[in-house]
Amino acid sequence: MKAADYLSREELQSFAARSDLMGLWLIVRNWLWIAAIFTAVALWTNPLSIVLGVLFLGGRQLGLSVLMHEAGHKTLFANPKLNGTLGQWLAAYPVLGDCEAYGASHREHHRLAGTHEDPDLPNYENYPISVASFRRKLWRDISGQTGFKLLVGTLSGEGNRIMMREGDRSDAVPRGLAVNAVLLAILWLSGAPWLYLLWVGAYLTSYPLVARIRQVAEHGNVPGLYEADPRANTRTTRANWLEQFVLCPNDVNFHIEHHLMPSVPAWKLRRLHELLQSRGFYADYPEAIVDGYWNVVRRAVPDLAGNTSYSA
Repeated sequence: MKAADYLSREELQSFAARSDLMGLWLIVRNWLWIAAIFTAVALWTNPLSIVLGVLFLGGRQLGLSVLMHEAGHKTLFANPKLNGTLGQWLAAYPVLGDCEAYGASHREHHRLAGTHEDPDLPNYENYPISVASFRRKLWRDISGQTGFKLLVGTLSGEGNRIMMREGDRSDAVPRGLAVNAVLLAILWLSGAPWLYLLWVGAYLTSYPLVARIRQVAEHGNVPGLYEADPRANTRTTRANWLEQFVLCPNDVNFHIEHHLMPSVPAWKLRRLHELLQSRGFYADYPEAIVDGYWNVVRRAVPDLAGNTSYSA
């Protein structure tokens, strides 16, 4: 199965074309949302706004990781220098990641997806799981245990398999800390330095939480984890606007399409999905597409649907 079996040469070239303007807009839009969240919490400070602020900031941190992922694939900008500068400083470093190191490790995931050698297997190979197991995982995320482990691993240079396998070069952490210091300075000058605690809190709690759910959606309990066809070893999730904002920013939910054509920028994946669907690409794979993340969780945790068939 190849993309060329369903798309013309002209369509393949059109989908693979990058745009510096769109790449810049994706970064600006993500930071505008971050600014809006900080502003809303500052103007209406109460327990509910703080909790929602931490949750939404975790989604925006995931959004930055997705843009780091794009830069790692060299698809965020048409200009390679912009991938290596704006992608690093405005997407990767704020979440203590690194585009180049991440890209190198992530390309191995693409090359080996559907095999037992997939380096990302520990993130999803044990699904489906029991409710009790899933509850323990979520508690580790919400309580900050996962995030603390991630942070310690990142600062020590050991890396991790919990999030998006953000690899770290020797200069990624100090530069990431410098970017975070700038963010703190901006909030300080705005008169609300305490808002930075929301950023840290999100990094330790909601960011690992939404990243876990995203990973489960992409490859957890798929029909053929060890099959070569991405329609079997990967999943696309149709998401509503709130899910798009928190769980799958920047169209990362169109994951089959991404594995089929990693050269396609994220902002074109929805259109690629619609075109492939109109041409019967998913016809023989009814479980390749799921409507909503609740249905994803129900598949990953069968107890929730009254089916106790699970592996761990």
